[in-house]
Amino acid sequence: MKALVLTGRTGTMSRPCGDGVHVANRPVVSYALEAVKKSGISEVGIVVDRHDDPIRKAVGTGAAFGLDVTYIRQDASLLGLGILLARDFLDEDDFLVLHGGEVVLDDVPSLVAEYRRSDRAEAVAMVGELAKAGSGPVALVDEHGHLVGITEGHGHSAFDRALVGAYVFSPAIHQAVMSAGPTWYGGYALTDAVTWMISHGATVLAYSARGYWNTVGCVDNVLDCNRELLRRLDPLVLGEVDDDSELIGPVLVDAGSTVRGSRVVGPAIIGVGTSVSGSTIGPHTSLGPDCQVQDSTVEDSIVLEGATLHGVGPVRGSLIGRDAHVGTGPAGSRLVVADRSRILLTAATGEETRG
Repeated sequence: MKALVLTGRTGTMSRPCGDGVHVANRPVVSYALEAVKKSGISEVGIVVDRHDDPIRKAVGTGAAFGLDVTYIRQDASLLGLGILLARDFLDEDDFLVLHGGEVVLDDVPSLVAEYRRSDRAEAVAMVGELAKAGSGPVALVDEHGHLVGITEGHGHSAFDRALVGAYVFSPAIHQAVMSAGPTWYGGYALTDAVTWMISHGATVLAYSARGYWNTVGCVDNVLDCNRELLRRLDPLVLGEVDDDSELIGPVLVDAGSTVRGSRVVGPAIIGVGTSVSGSTIGPHTSLGPDCQVQDSTVEDSIVLEGATLHGVGPVRGSLIGRDAHVGTGPAGSRLVVADRSRILLTAATGEETRG
């Protein structure tokens, strides 16, 4: 069995907040790759678009994950389905599909095991709580645990399960992709291919997720994923914490970082090479590598690599962009930001400000 990870605009979902966004100081795609490894799969294809530099930098050859990674490039002019582009890589093997824009922490190995136990299913789709579906597709599951319908709207009471974005397919999916054909906008939708399989008599099982999953398509969801991952954090101090500082609860102070005259409330991560002084950090906060936080209060937030915060707070429920500069304005009443990245930034003020 092989695995296929869809990133960027290669799946049925829109691009997440950014392929460069890190959750609990790790790139989102790394959680998909860990799930693949735990499922006993070693060959992985990652479908990328032209914005693939952050993914290639984070994943490399896949050796750090114990995987053999092949990159499959999607032309920006062909919106659509990574399965179509990965046909040569997949050959005639069964394969796992994960959307790089979703974090599924616990259930992927069980999903794969469910497929392997079945002697008749041509696909298994993961489904979850409807409350997490957002604007994504929802599913109808019969009393036998078979997926029997998919719709994009939430107006049908019978469709009471969310499609999570994790599947296992037999090679039969390739015919379904081609037979379902392109959508009205010229791309290929995975849900159309699965619907075609169902309508032509294929057995598609539904696996109900039991653990944590979420779609990182908006800031609120990214922060929710960050909270969940930080709850699983093992506390460790590799950097320097002075006697005037206090660490409360599970806190990871990574190598090369310094905490001076500050209070850090876990769960929280202080990233590699980050400097914190005169500040209160956490709970549920990830400070990325090489950040500088001085005389500020930050909680329930993600601060990406190279960002600087000076004299601000409380900053709550925010995603601070890579290399952003955040400080008080002349009147001390709002955040002033110079953000050299394309990552979304939100502030405690409720404003979005770009430099």
